[in-house]
Amino acid sequence: MSGKREKLTLLFPWQDRVIYRSLPDETLHDLGLDEMARKVTADGKEQAMILQVLRNVSPDPAVARFRADVFDDLYHHQEIRNRMVKLLDHVKFLNDFGAVRRSSDEGVGVWDLIHRLDELGDYIATVEAMEECLQAEQLQSEGLRKLRRDIHEIWEDSGFDGLKQDIAALRADTDHVKSITVGLNLNERFEPIQAGLVSVNSKPFTRSNLIQHFADALVRRSSLKQDAEWDGNMTWEPADGAAGLSNLLEQASHTAMAMRNPLLAMTMSGVPDSDGGRDLTRTMDSAMGHMLSGMVRKLREVLNRYAAVSIREVSDLIPEMLYYVRWAEYLEKLAQAGWTLCKPEVLDGETPEMDARGFYNLKLIWVEKPETAVRNDLVFTRDTRVYLLTGANRGGKTTVTQAVGQLFLLAQGGLFVPAESFRYTPADAVLTHFPADEDRTLDLGRLGEECQRFRQIFQECTEKSLLLLNESFSTTSFEEGYYIASDAVRAILHRGTRCIYNTHMHKLALDLTQTAAGQASDGPRPASLIVHSDGAHRSFKIECAPPQGSSFARDIAEKYGVTYDCLIGE
Repeated sequence: MSGKREKLTLLFPWQDRVIYRSLPDETLHDLGLDEMARKVTADGKEQAMILQVLRNVSPDPAVARFRADVFDDLYHHQEIRNRMVKLLDHVKFLNDFGAVRRSSDEGVGVWDLIHRLDELGDYIATVEAMEECLQAEQLQSEGLRKLRRDIHEIWEDSGFDGLKQDIAALRADTDHVKSITVGLNLNERFEPIQAGLVSVNSKPFTRSNLIQHFADALVRRSSLKQDAEWDGNMTWEPADGAAGLSNLLEQASHTAMAMRNPLLAMTMSGVPDSDGGRDLTRTMDSAMGHMLSGMVRKLREVLNRYAAVSIREVSDLIPEMLYYVRWAEYLEKLAQAGWTLCKPEVLDGETPEMDARGFYNLKLIWVEKPETAVRNDLVFTRDTRVYLLTGANRGGKTTVTQAVGQLFLLAQGGLFVPAESFRYTPADAVLTHFPADEDRTLDLGRLGEECQRFRQIFQECTEKSLLLLNESFSTTSFEEGYYIASDAVRAILHRGTRCIYNTHMHKLALDLTQTAAGQASDGPRPASLIVHSDGAHRSFKIECAPPQGSSFARDIAEKYGVTYDCLIGE
């Protein structure tokens, strides 16, 4: 055996040097990814695995690229991914229910040893099939090529080739066992009181109805033997008790009834059930082992030699493989329905950036058609780190904010994303500050809760993070909210965190962008982003432009007839 191997994984490579940060449940909920997981699979364990992967992020571009390439391979090769799932599922069955992982064979009989040998042979065949499956030339990802090397290493380290030869030799011996002869001692009521193994035979019996033989012998006295002598080479070991033979004798009673022999039927159906019958199988196994002592010795030598062979490391791959497979199945259906998806391009630059073209919120697939869903473009650059997104109520601000967060977490999870193209530097965290539930604000009040939660989130942010604010500090008066929000945005700019802050405070966006424009600074600047509007029509299309201010309120007032002219005119 070689030294300790690195854990097999398709999702969390290089764990000795990569730190994976776990995001809070609020982030997944705010972005609608918990609901998305339920759409991807109905299995609760698979949903948990999906959320576990999406919440564990690393800013290392190599990890994101590793995952994306694995998914790309599996997405485009359905037959390979389906075959791998079946093979891994079989390994998991052996791991969960098989005896092959038993660390010791002391105290077990020949039947159990042969069963364990069969399981090892089954496991070898499965690993062999996995290695063959991963040999496909069209698989290009580093992750699947590494898995192929790891599987081959398991093969060599575990001595599978030698084990195959040992199993083949032992099977040649055990295959010669075709039948056994069992002897029963009866009392005067034809009740079995002792049982033993008479012989192990290399040929099968030509007639299987042993009960019929017994019934025939009782009816025809001439068929009864006068002694119970056996060949001297035969081994017979008695076993008291009869419970283990109840089923056999029950069959005999049915045979007797068919022969219209009620006395025999009554006698054979009255077999006592005692605890001693439980030892029959063990005793028979012991007798068998004694007669096949050479074979048993070989079996134990082989199993002890390969006792270290563990199938858990292979079976542990199943949740990771299912993560990719379930997403591939789901996204395939979306692509077939006409939704645009793309493989994300991972950037290696020191300054975290993003360039998203034609992106949309994945939740739109539940309420829109591909041809009607609005797509948008957005970039983060060295100079533009914070977007102040304003627009009409129900104009799509939250939808856009969620969509950007989805892009990052889906991409860093290795998946295709809802966009025409997506180039990005991975984030070390995606954090959200969305309105809290009412029951979380009872102690501090809504504004107090918002301020406390924002401070906690901000302390976790770095220049590599993505921060998404949804109507933050809007639960108080405009003056108070404006004051708090101004300081919060300036702090975010100072830290260099990528941020989208959607807000109804148009004055905030106007003042901050105008102030930044009048300052000579090499640092990042805020940008005003609006949901474009043509009168009362909401296009859900975003663009970089000054905030439109009170015009949205005027649109709503005219729509519902609460302008001065409308009211007086009535």
